[in-house]
Amino acid sequence: MSLPIFTVDAFTKSAFSGNPAAVCLLESELQDDIYQKIASEMNLSETAFISKCQPQDDFGSGSRFGLRWFTPTNEVALCGHATLASAAVLFFKKKNSNSLLTFETMSGELTARLDGDCIILNFPSYLPIAQNPQDIKHFLKAAIGDLHAQEVCYSCETKKLMVRLSDQYDRATLESLSPDPLSLMKSENTGKVKGLIITLKGNPSHPDAHDFYTRYFAPWNGIPEDPVTGSAHAVLGSYWSEQLRKKQMLAFQCSKRGGELQLTMRDNGRIDIGGHAVIVQSGTLII
Repeated sequence: MSLPIFTVDAFTKSAFSGNPAAVCLLESELQDDIYQKIASEMNLSETAFISKCQPQDDFGSGSRFGLRWFTPTNEVALCGHATLASAAVLFFKKKNSNSLLTFETMSGELTARLDGDCIILNFPSYLPIAQNPQDIKHFLKAAIGDLHAQEVCYSCETKKLMVRLSDQYDRATLESLSPDPLSLMKSENTGKVKGLIITLKGNPSHPDAHDFYTRYFAPWNGIPEDPVTGSAHAVLGSYWSEQLRKKQMLAFQCSKRGGELQLTMRDNGRIDIGGHAVIVQSGTLII
């Protein structure tokens, strides 16, 4: 069997930055174990599988598709950058004629629309709940060392723990962190947490004018650090919108590859996450 497959750098305008995802186009569903084997072979943080909802559908003209995401170790319920990458393949490689695409996923219907060369995803938003830092002090030690956490919040829907660093720190401090994946998993092994968000308020006087910065770690899903994470911003958008009293925000995830996200909070409990994507490789997977 031959399958078209692409590598896409998401949330960036430049190749070799942003977050790379593999995107595989399926004419029909695969056996369950094959999805995971392909994702393990690709060895990127996510491999996305786009499937036709009806046999007569076409990748160039259809407006509704199935979408699943796999890390190298397991399937996940929501992934932003691989959804952006999937939309990029349909819009830019398959020349899909629709300006709005709908994906049927484990997290319900997600849409992607084309706005110039920018792709805007519509995701559910998740407001995290404040936690007592003393309850997880060993985990915080593994996450941020001796730095001060201004607030700790948890999103039960996404199993993401958000740590906001004190406003006294700057972007360089966030970039200097290097939490050990094994220490994170050892200090949190209850299954409650599947992803660690570390975030910091932006500096309004800084030339880049980002509203906030983030890094994201998910060793529980086989991802020591994710370069740019759309799903984390479904949590962060809700939090920072309340903190900054803004509906529109510009965020930057300051991993080594880095990536920028345009966020707009909607009144229906959802969030628009916008970004660019660059297709860096296309080929055929033979299985």
